[in-house]
Amino acid sequence: MPAMLLAAGTHTLRGVPELRDITTMKRLLAHLGAEISGSDAMVCTTSCIKNLDAPYELVKTMRASFLVLGALVARFGTARVSLPGGCAIGVRPVDLHIKALEAMGVEIGIEEGFVNAECKDLHGAHIIFNMPTVGGTEHIMMTATLARGETIIENAAREPEIVDLANALRSMGACIQGDGTSTITIQGVTSLKPLAYTVMPDRIEAGTLMVAGGITGGDITIKNCPVQHMSSTIDKLREAGLVIDEIEPGTVQVRRKDGLHPLDVATNPYPGFPTDMQAQVMALLTLSGGSSIIRETIFENRFIHVAELDRMGARIKVEHDTAFVTGVDRLQGAHVMASDLRASASLILAGLAAQGTTVVHRVYHLDRGYLHLEKKLQGLGADIAREKEK
Repeated sequence: MPAMLLAAGTHTLRGVPELRDITTMKRLLAHLGAEISGSDAMVCTTSCIKNLDAPYELVKTMRASFLVLGALVARFGTARVSLPGGCAIGVRPVDLHIKALEAMGVEIGIEEGFVNAECKDLHGAHIIFNMPTVGGTEHIMMTATLARGETIIENAAREPEIVDLANALRSMGACIQGDGTSTITIQGVTSLKPLAYTVMPDRIEAGTLMVAGGITGGDITIKNCPVQHMSSTIDKLREAGLVIDEIEPGTVQVRRKDGLHPLDVATNPYPGFPTDMQAQVMALLTLSGGSSIIRETIFENRFIHVAELDRMGARIKVEHDTAFVTGVDRLQGAHVMASDLRASASLILAGLAAQGTTVVHRVYHLDRGYLHLEKKLQGLGADIAREKEK
């Protein structure tokens, strides 16, 4: 969606879920002057962008909104964007973004919580990230499409979503090579044309539904599943005892024949096991027959859900970046508190398998990344309903 700011005209983006983060980004683009209509097939006209500032109230809940900074600077030469917020899962500074933009000729000052950016000559640069960053790679890749000369990003993120964005930018006329590898090269062009693109399915939602089938011992079919991008997740779920078969291209059957097996899991940048599946798999392993080890290498504060799972009868001990999960025979329903997006999903999954009633509070986090998850689970036979927080 921020990439649409790179070109004037009418853009069409298909396969857009009605998530809270999508609504936030729509509000931000509208604030900037874009005209937006439609949902699944979203139409956005960016010919009359009149505001070049992104206020705190539209950036504080979602880090991805910070990516409008580079797009605005690339097209207009200036922007003022609030420093971002997001889930409470650890410190995720944007200094990598800022240093890379400065290397491309952008003058940046930070004042009263805002990034003020000015650029008279946006040029290519050799960017070496000290760690793979999805947002940083996306940010510089977009900005570099309109920069003078060549930009090389080393230690770039390799996630499928990076490739999807590169494909979208190429459809606009960008010249990008190497996406999906650790080195991406962008040759700047003078202008881009409007976007017409269909986004890829959500591999984390697909993985969450796979866990739902496994934790309940169910037998479910998932359609429009990006299997080719889920090897690390599927391999671990199979190791845990799930039977996962691609019965036709993009359609997966998930079931469980016997009990759940313990795992040794470490989160890593793609193609490693995704940090966004860590909480869901932890819920699954609370019911495994043995002891599991989960090491979180991406975010330093992503075990907040452990205390809530323990309230449901799980046996989990955390030491620094590692959680030791001892499987139990059963979980018990309880009142629990969701701290972030994936923790919400984890607690709901645990509730599906727990005896009694589980009430997950602060479930509004869920709507940032899942579209009507409770309705999809209802369709699979779950006794689940959403109620207003009292």
